[in-house]
Amino acid sequence: MPEIQAVILAAGEGTRLRPLTKNRPKVMLPVANRPILEHVLNSVVAAGIRDITVVVGYKKEQVMTFLNTYPIPVNVVVQEKQLGTAHALSRAKEYIHTTTLVLAGDNYVDPQSLRAIMDKENALLVAPHSSPANFGVISRDDGRLTGIMEKPAGVEPGSLVSCGIYIFTQEFILKIRENTIPESLQNRMNEGMRISVVTANDWQDAIYPKDLLSVNKHLLKDLKGYISGSIDKSVTIQGRAAAGRKTSIGPGTVLLGPAMIGEGSVIGPHVCIGPNTSIGSRVTIEPFTYIENSIIMNDCRIGSHSRIVDTILGEGCLCMNHLSTVSEPFGAVCGDRTTIGPFTVIKGGVIGNDVTIQGGKTLEKEIPDNSMVI
Repeated sequence: MPEIQAVILAAGEGTRLRPLTKNRPKVMLPVANRPILEHVLNSVVAAGIRDITVVVGYKKEQVMTFLNTYPIPVNVVVQEKQLGTAHALSRAKEYIHTTTLVLAGDNYVDPQSLRAIMDKENALLVAPHSSPANFGVISRDDGRLTGIMEKPAGVEPGSLVSCGIYIFTQEFILKIRENTIPESLQNRMNEGMRISVVTANDWQDAIYPKDLLSVNKHLLKDLKGYISGSIDKSVTIQGRAAAGRKTSIGPGTVLLGPAMIGEGSVIGPHVCIGPNTSIGSRVTIEPFTYIENSIIMNDCRIGSHSRIVDTILGEGCLCMNHLSTVSEPFGAVCGDRTTIGPFTVIKGGVIGNDVTIQGGKTLEKEIPDNSMVI
């Protein structure tokens, strides 16, 4: 296999993931307690690529700060205006000198899928999807791309969609004049170029906040259990669980894996952490609280006697006693620094950033940023 580079497109905001992307780009959203971009980088490195360029844009400082901590050096290019995927790729042309793997920094893909497409010359990765209307739906004939329709209506669930992952020769990239890669593909096909289609082994994307829970669950399946903090001898662990340094897990607590807890958190006593839950660092969970299938970001505090399921809490949320989230069809999505009073019930609500909710409320709607519910 010839030398291959990678260009990771990480400039977008992810507007459909608001309020979570109001304060961070989509690529920096945590799943399994790591930014999505870190999972993507790990797969690229595992596939054997070391020459990596990342295109940044929206809230670029956060991404660049993270990249400075990554163990392998990467090139960074800025896309000042987010004009499309092909435009983003064109920003990286100065670093491209050979066949290049192009992929989004906000979709999980496994190394096996990347290695499969790296065997081709000009190709895209595809996968069946239950909601294909949110993607570019492809048609193919004998392994060759014959068409791509962006977000069409009326397509059957399970149709093949583009994963936004490509392998291109340097010649292909130098010909790009369009703003989006699907436009480039269509024009090159019209010129007679063969574009191969490769089916992904494992690819996950999050379009809406609740989709993050599915990605989190998927990535936790491969969790390796470890406990680096202190754990009371009466704690029960079933399945794979992980807890970081300086985390304390109090008496009578039950961990039902897969579940992950970051560093410096205080759990319990008498808390139950259910399956498919990621809890960040410096989180406090008070007694007699149950959490399942949720993402709790850093610096949150959750009061006693709460029941939190199918929920995402942004950074720095304060949830007082007896909070209940009811899965209809998901529990709650809360932006950063939201305060929720005691005896609150949330049924599928989307709560913005910096919101204050007085106690005793039942919420089933969207609450905008900087609101007060009294």
